[in-house]
Amino acid sequence: MKARRLLAALGALLIAGCPSADRVWECSLEPEGDPDFAHELGCQGDFDQLASAPLDASLPGARSVKTVLDRIDEGRLYFQNSETYKIHHEFTSAHLSGNGLPIVPQLGEFNATEYYSPDRRFLLGAVTWYDGPGVWAYEIAPYDTADAAMIETAYRAIAESAWFGEELFFHPGSEAVTAVAAALPDDVKIITTEELFAGIEYQPLNLATSMGLLSFYSSDAMETALPWFREIVVLEAVPNDIAVVAGIVTEQFQTPLSHINVLSQNRGTPNMGLRGAFDDATLRALEGSWVELTVGPFEWSIREVTAEEAEAWWEEFRPEPLETTPMDLSVTDFRDDDLIVDLEAYDGDLRAAIVAAVPAFGGKASHFGSMAAIDGLSHPDAFAIPVHWYEAHMAANGLWDQVDAMLVDPDFLSFPTARDEQLAHLRGAIEAAPIDPDFLEAVVAKLEADYPGTRVRFRSSTNAEDVSGFNGAGLYTSRSGDPNDPAYPVDAAIRRVWASVWRYRAYEEREYYGIDHRQIGMALLVHRSFPDEDANGVAVTGNIFDSSGLEPAFYVNVQLGEESVVLPDQGVTTDQYLHYYSQPGQPVVYLAHSSLVDDGDSVLSLSQINELGQALDAIHLHFADAYAGDGGFYAMDTEFKFDSSAGDGSQLYLKQARPYPGRGQ
Repeated sequence: MKARRLLAALGALLIAGCPSADRVWECSLEPEGDPDFAHELGCQGDFDQLASAPLDASLPGARSVKTVLDRIDEGRLYFQNSETYKIHHEFTSAHLSGNGLPIVPQLGEFNATEYYSPDRRFLLGAVTWYDGPGVWAYEIAPYDTADAAMIETAYRAIAESAWFGEELFFHPGSEAVTAVAAALPDDVKIITTEELFAGIEYQPLNLATSMGLLSFYSSDAMETALPWFREIVVLEAVPNDIAVVAGIVTEQFQTPLSHINVLSQNRGTPNMGLRGAFDDATLRALEGSWVELTVGPFEWSIREVTAEEAEAWWEEFRPEPLETTPMDLSVTDFRDDDLIVDLEAYDGDLRAAIVAAVPAFGGKASHFGSMAAIDGLSHPDAFAIPVHWYEAHMAANGLWDQVDAMLVDPDFLSFPTARDEQLAHLRGAIEAAPIDPDFLEAVVAKLEADYPGTRVRFRSSTNAEDVSGFNGAGLYTSRSGDPNDPAYPVDAAIRRVWASVWRYRAYEEREYYGIDHRQIGMALLVHRSFPDEDANGVAVTGNIFDSSGLEPAFYVNVQLGEESVVLPDQGVTTDQYLHYYSQPGQPVVYLAHSSLVDDGDSVLSLSQINELGQALDAIHLHFADAYAGDGGFYAMDTEFKFDSSAGDGSQLYLKQARPYPGRGQ
């Protein structure tokens, strides 16, 4: 690993003037005590008593102790109990305010001074142990404007006061802090986020426990595999498609917004990345056995269980059947985006208005219609085709009879292969059946009137998709159509999206949740396509690594051009960053960089990042009325494009907003 090589190369170097190099260290805290702070860390036990998971757990396998250096008290250093005192202000208010010391002000004034003022009283930071690469790192907040002299002062004080001092690195957590770190003296060792990530073996994505049959699937096997929903699967790579399973372990690391992770979060099933997983001796020894897998924030565990234990676990933890509102077939007209959700009819109750729209227009179109109402938000003009026309196509061509026979067929219900074959046959029948000519004429007329000469995208929008309690990420399909291009026939595109209601993985996901398949229908969200975008991405309007809410940020995953973000090819990486939009200076912290841009470059410019931040902030505030009151972590999951095909430079378009299912705890 790069980080390990760096440690080996620098391990013999000592911090200049650091007495910890020659000192014989002993623990400074009582083993079973609960101290509020320590002035020194003499052993691992001292650190463990004071440490907590960092508020921002974007780099997994980390534990952290917050540090405070009081500049008016001769530079006295405090390692604060970071479980008792979650933030620096809590600790300094309790221990360093009054009794001969200046009064620590209220939180707002404290933050404005202690992170941004050159005359600040305190130097604030944290010491973090990264278990994977085996690194001790001093860190400051990504928005902290400390200069190089302040960083050096705190770094040396910590190095002199801890048994690991000669091994200490400084880890700059944002682009701005990285620029300042360039002025640090050579003996202040620096390690980058990329180097830390290179040394991490374990990536916890959704924290949970489940039981299942442990199975291994190679990349080739996954192309045709039909895993059972009671399997815990070990995969060579992150798959493009997978049916519902009890747990996932991938050898290739995932992006947190990959389809399989979003679905794992929605299901509450464990999901993790583990380098070398496919040949891991512990996992291979249990292949074909019933096991219990636990994905924790710092480590994972697996143990063999009996079939009886697994059956009992499933009886207790399988989700209750999820009720969805049946199709509303009374709405037949096409609706422009600003008319999909009728907020006035529900006295401004956004949640109620969305819920009312979903049975006719589906979750995706209903949320898009609400998003389109945000003043100043850039989005493609769109309209929705209600679910009525899907049901009419099924009824007119006798396709419901095929559905009804299939859903009671013993082979279909018992054997995945038979189920896959019958679902494929049904999809073929839906795509081959003649479409209502009057309906098709109306769609083409709408396109020619409002989208002349434009290729459009017909996007899935079922009444069991993008709704609270059932995300449905990646279950259905979208297709492009153009009435002026025979290569993109409109009728074929519509029928293909309608048919995707009956994809194997969509059926299995609904079955897992006990959703009545007969009540599910497909509306369509229609807007211009983006065949040659400059960049595409997904973003969450909250810090997915911080469930406490104390470090708010936007998480963004973006890639160059039209290369997939959520399903990248093996070996292709994307830009991943946290945008601390609500903090002064709005710092950006990169967790990874795209492999498709030059070293040192990023996919988005600073102005594009700021433009996207404004849009995400507006979306977050708008939907808070509908979803922030549910308790727990609130954020919206969005899709966006930067596109310059209109000839006016690269323009931002928001394509989607749906409730984010959250991160397992």
